Amino acid sequence: MTLRSVLIANRGEIAVRIIRAAKALGLRTVLAHSIADKESLAAQLADETVEIGPPAAKKSYLNIEAVVNAAKSAKVDAVHPGYGFLAENAEFAEAVTAAGIVFVGPSAEAIRLLGDKVMARQVAALAGVPTVPGSDGRVTDLDAAITIANSIGYPVMIKAAAGGGGRGIRIVGDAEEFARQFPQASSEAAAAFGDGGLYIEKVIERARHVEVQILGDGHDVVHCYERECSLQRRRQKVWEEAPAVGLPDDVRQRLCASAVALGRAVGYSGAGTVEYLYDDATSAFYFIEVNTRIQVEHPVTEMITGIDLVQEMLTIAGGARLSVAQDDIRIQGHAIECRINAEDPHKGFMPAPGTIERLVVPDGEGIRFDTLLFEGYAVPPFYDSLLGKLIVRGADRADCLARLRTALDGLVITGIPTTIPLHAALARDASVADGRTHTRFLEPWLETDFAQLARAREDA
Repeated sequence: MTLRSVLIANRGEIAVRIIRAAKALGLRTVLAHSIADKESLAAQLADETVEIGPPAAKKSYLNIEAVVNAAKSAKVDAVHPGYGFLAENAEFAEAVTAAGIVFVGPSAEAIRLLGDKVMARQVAALAGVPTVPGSDGRVTDLDAAITIANSIGYPVMIKAAAGGGGRGIRIVGDAEEFARQFPQASSEAAAAFGDGGLYIEKVIERARHVEVQILGDGHDVVHCYERECSLQRRRQKVWEEAPAVGLPDDVRQRLCASAVALGRAVGYSGAGTVEYLYDDATSAFYFIEVNTRIQVEHPVTEMITGIDLVQEMLTIAGGARLSVAQDDIRIQGHAIECRINAEDPHKGFMPAPGTIERLVVPDGEGIRFDTLLFEGYAVPPFYDSLLGKLIVRGADRADCLARLRTALDGLVITGIPTTIPLHAALARDASVADGRTHTRFLEPWLETDFAQLARAREDA
């Protein structure tokens, strides 16, 4: 492995995670940070820090020139983008490479190819990966779009070609609504992503969100099995687990094989995630998209396979081949991750920045808390509300849920509201325990079951 140093072009818990992984490999770590993050845990842990701009992300973490200049001034060998911000920006990957620095992730060409959702669908289809029924490519003409939607059958999704992370999606139920929403969706996609391109997909009712973790070194690709991320609020993941709940072995084999085939088709390098919708009723799965970066939920995969995905990314970027063969990767137990956010679940998930007064993290075998927190830390109001991720592993799912309930009871964060009560309720819910969830389960549950629990708490 040729790398000796790495700049982390990110913040929060993922910056802490990358720094620790890099230090374990003996790398010099440099953190690129905004003014708002100069006292952060990541800044304290890094060997060096470089300030790249004011709190606003567009002037710091999204400023390609500032980040690349920071990497040059720090004389690092590589840049790790983490997730979010510039992680899936092909221009950023090109700028890093043009500066003679290694980009920790796939090539700019692969990012561009797989980042365009329409092109990614086409690549997936050519690789033999099942895709959701929908348009063959981008659709610009409203009349043509309505014809396609009518042939697919409502409800359908209008999706931004350049979207991702659950953004840029509209669900419509009939042709009249489609005619209203289509031009608005194009305008919003252009404003949000710089690309007004749209495509259309059939809505799979009561679908589950299942994704496969892949690793590639440009020569070969392996999978690290699948995760399930069906518990979502406004299409944002809340709770993730690995492996997927009750997935038949034959489906698992076909699902993971299809993800590997897709990775091989583009000569994938680094860590990536191939996302699917899974239909319980038919045992069919359909390709959604590829995330060309490390995922927020990567720890559950690490917990069941024993593979450090971030270290693997770094060693691959440094020229090493994959450290594991497919036959060496096994599922060991079950893991669940709860995203702990600075939001009040009893007040419509209102963001709640502020100062952490007390922090107690449960310990014990199979418990991990990836976080940016420490007592006295002032959570800034400028960024995503994620504070940390509580990850628990058990011998099986029932054991994991039992351990998770105990761990959530032992996790104490005071000074600001958090989503710990939400996860404590989910961990005790019968439908969750039985695996009777899907991507449209959580929001109605919040309005009924969780609201009833909140009222009972107030009455008590």
